[in-house]
Amino acid sequence: MTALCGEIGSQLGALFSCTEQPPYTRIRTPFLYPDGDVIDVFAKPSDHVITLTDLGESLRWLRMQTPSPKRSPKQRKLIEDVCLTHGVELFSGMLTARATSHQELAFAVTSVAQAAMRVADVWFTLRTRSVQSVTDEIDEFLTERAIPHDRWVKLPGRSGRSWTIDFQTRTDARSSFVQVLSTGSRSAARGIAEHAIATWHDLSHMRAQQLVQFVSLIDDTSDVWAAEDFNLVESLSEVARWSRPDELEALLRAA
Repeated sequence: MTALCGEIGSQLGALFSCTEQPPYTRIRTPFLYPDGDVIDVFAKPSDHVITLTDLGESLRWLRMQTPSPKRSPKQRKLIEDVCLTHGVELFSGMLTARATSHQELAFAVTSVAQAAMRVADVWFTLRTRSVQSVTDEIDEFLTERAIPHDRWVKLPGRSGRSWTIDFQTRTDARSSFVQVLSTGSRSAARGIAEHAIATWHDLSHMRAQQLVQFVSLIDDTSDVWAAEDFNLVESLSEVARWSRPDELEALLRAA
């Protein structure tokens, strides 16, 4: 185990840390789930093979984001494609890969970690049609109010991951990144709020580099949000309610 941790340190560097949790060695990666939780990969040597696995955490995380335990055929196909792309095996709900030599160890670790991140991203396909219709309404609203904007903007985070923001607006006074929080499920609301926090945290360097504000736009037309959800996103962003469009416009235009 100690030799394995030494290999991890020499091949992958300081961004990956290693602790022994028999019968596994836990490898903490710099990759994150959408809610900001760190992705861990677990290594288990056996004879001349080292098995790397997420111990089922990725699919467990995905399952917790929706009240339905079943995945749609489209979601299953997306997960299969992720496994094929990254060369990992899905077995008993776990993402796994094998390293037959220490030289293959770094590649296997990063393959499982990247697959875990992409499987968790399937969560975005769980967004309902109502979420899409709300973003369409917001797009029309920004156009009507003559607020220049781009939709679905990809931004690089400090972790190296790219985040998709629903809207980027620009006025003479400032720019704003706007993330829409919308769901019809009370049980999914907290996960959506935590994902917004993970987004703003990873993009926080952008506020220091340029005059920009983060806006969490909550679709409060559905009574699914708790006060704790508002408090959570308020810690790293300005909070706007879709039921108060005039206040949203004032926020986006504020100097």
